[in-house]
Amino acid sequence: GIPFTTGIWLRVALLVAGWLICVAWVMRYARQVRQDPSRSIVADKQDENIAHFLGGKRQQDLAFTGTRKLILVIFALAFAVMIYGVAVLGWWMGQISGVFLAAAIITGLLARMSEEELTSTFIDGARDLLGVALIIGIARGIVVVMDKGMITHTILHSAEGLVSGLSSIVFINVMYWLEVVLSFLVPSSSGLAVLTMPIMAPLADFARVDRDLVVTTYQAASGIVNLVTPTSAVVMGGLAIARVPYVRYLKWVAPLLLMLTVLICLILSLGALL
Repeated sequence: GIPFTTGIWLRVALLVAGWLICVAWVMRYARQVRQDPSRSIVADKQDENIAHFLGGKRQQDLAFTGTRKLILVIFALAFAVMIYGVAVLGWWMGQISGVFLAAAIITGLLARMSEEELTSTFIDGARDLLGVALIIGIARGIVVVMDKGMITHTILHSAEGLVSGLSSIVFINVMYWLEVVLSFLVPSSSGLAVLTMPIMAPLADFARVDRDLVVTTYQAASGIVNLVTPTSAVVMGGLAIARVPYVRYLKWVAPLLLMLTVLICLILSLGALL
């Protein structure tokens, strides 16, 4: 079996503690909104969202009919087919798009929508994500310019000199913040690993820090940045579909990010001491 080293135990502890903090934060917010709907970050958009998602009807006016149950089954099956296709058949964007396009057409037929209603609904949905696509494209363009102009490599070279000669605790914490900065510039987790690990891992030997702790630091930094980075299609697409403004989301998630950051720095420091 795989030996459970200190680094693995720390990663498990960080994962469990981080998950518990996130769940507690979300449940606390849910209880607050349930008790007082005005505390929702989108409370001022209630009427607008009811008109958008429910067609102006109140939730209690929408019966959970057999047709709607069947539509939810089709929705779940689309995800099942997508997962199987990606994991087993090697599908990617073209095939995934085809699955959801077919699911959308089947849903329209089951709901007995007219041709005009189906096409207008589809266009409205695409319109909601058009702004997200532009934002992601612009953000990725900045990343491409920095990469092709060797700006990212220059920052990494400067970071190499910054962490050299530091004590183990200071080294691991400075490295965490460097990985956070670089995660914004290199949104791909695999790309970030290829870029930073060949440099940071050998430097950890001089600071007497285990290399598995360096990997934990990279994973933690990449994970926390992926919660807010505007280059993430998951973050921006989810916010667009839920009609939550990005700035409001940042204000709401900021205290959670602070708690997770404190937790990460404490566990990394503990790992450096051990």
